[in-house]
Amino acid sequence: MKRMLLTIGALAALSLSVGLSGAIAANHSAGRRATVAISGSELGRVLVDGRGRTLYLFQRDKHGKSACTGPCATAWPPLIVSGKPLASAGARASLLGTTKRADGRLQVTYNHHPLYTFVKDTAKGQTNGENLDAFGAEWYAVSSAGAKVEMNAAKRTAGSDPAPAGYGY
Repeated sequence: MKRMLLTIGALAALSLSVGLSGAIAANHSAGRRATVAISGSELGRVLVDGRGRTLYLFQRDKHGKSACTGPCATAWPPLIVSGKPLASAGARASLLGTTKRADGRLQVTYNHHPLYTFVKDTAKGQTNGENLDAFGAEWYAVSSAGAKVEMNAAKRTAGSDPAPAGYGY
């Protein structure tokens, strides 16, 4: 009898623990709010997420819909929200919106551009994804006006090509 009570008690504790963690996780994801702000970087003032990470647009996206899925979304995680995104620190609320991804989640948009972070930006203010050509198109940081930010030739680091193939000379 004592063993049966201990077993029932252990199962009840396990069930309570699993139920609470599931409720906490559901509450956390249901309340997930994405914040978009403006911050200074080597490119000038660009959009950042709530952690200060640079936000990018993908030139392959069309009509406000994301074309980045699978391995692309692993390298360029979409800015996901479960409610209305928040504008902060210079970002314009009137330019914020959402788009439904193929997996059903809502992705934050700014001036109709779906927004992404880049896995190689590991600290605030980094712009390692700027002007990269990956997954079929180029990636750019986003300005406060919702346009792509292009690196000025004067801001390029020493040793980089100021006129990439197809431009200049």
